[in-house]
Amino acid sequence: MNSLLISRPALKTVIDQVAEVTGYLWQKGWAERNGGNITVNITEFADAEMAALPAIAPVQQIGKVLPYLKGTYFYVKGTGKRMRDLARYPMQNGSIIRICPDLASYEIIADEPVMPTSELPSHLSLQNYLLETGSTYKATLHTHPIELVAMSHNRRFLKGDELTQVLWSMIPETLAFAPLGIGIVPYKIPGSIELADATLEQIKTHDVVLWEKHGTVAVGTDIMDAFDQTDVLCKAAQIYLSARSLGSEPEGMTAEAMHEIQEVFNLPKKRPC
Repeated sequence: MNSLLISRPALKTVIDQVAEVTGYLWQKGWAERNGGNITVNITEFADAEMAALPAIAPVQQIGKVLPYLKGTYFYVKGTGKRMRDLARYPMQNGSIIRICPDLASYEIIADEPVMPTSELPSHLSLQNYLLETGSTYKATLHTHPIELVAMSHNRRFLKGDELTQVLWSMIPETLAFAPLGIGIVPYKIPGSIELADATLEQIKTHDVVLWEKHGTVAVGTDIMDAFDQTDVLCKAAQIYLSARSLGSEPEGMTAEAMHEIQEVFNLPKKRPC
């Protein structure tokens, strides 16, 4: 076993934050059984000692070449592992991987040979895009927010930016903190390259991506930031469904009110209809 955290307090802080967030996911009911996945770019903590660590499991294929991942390292949740367990024991329920020189495979280097999430192609595709574009985002989060998944069962909310418009209109903070809204990916097989490619296209122009009848994907400067992005949009979905339960379609904020928020907060002009 290659233990990396004892001598690297800064890396331990990042992993501790992952553990904190996974506890929140479980408490919210967004992480049933082994549901959800996390990947964090930890390359900034890599050094010669880490580069020299041997692999502790056979090399695994990603399924595509990701040219901007040269020399990178990631902490990833393990496949089949429960978020509630990761919250207590992050290095027993996740692993640290190193991207191989062919840029199409990876190897586990610590702490234990825990195989990464089956959604790794989606996560690494996003990480490749973030590095390609010079983004400061380092974390990707896939989880199952109940209300957002429920809304994806309604065909109305799978069309264009309809869901974004509704969520923005529920409470001013949604537009302020998620100014690019939520992108939609029609149902695809979990863990597939097709799902990874479709997610990548949507994250280019949205804050969070909703996988139809499955869950969400968000990126952030760290895992807490990615969680916050998801939480903001899910709160709006909760408000919508609570108001809808009163027996009529919620009125929502007017387009004029939303335009005003965009102007006051100098938000990106993905304008409400």
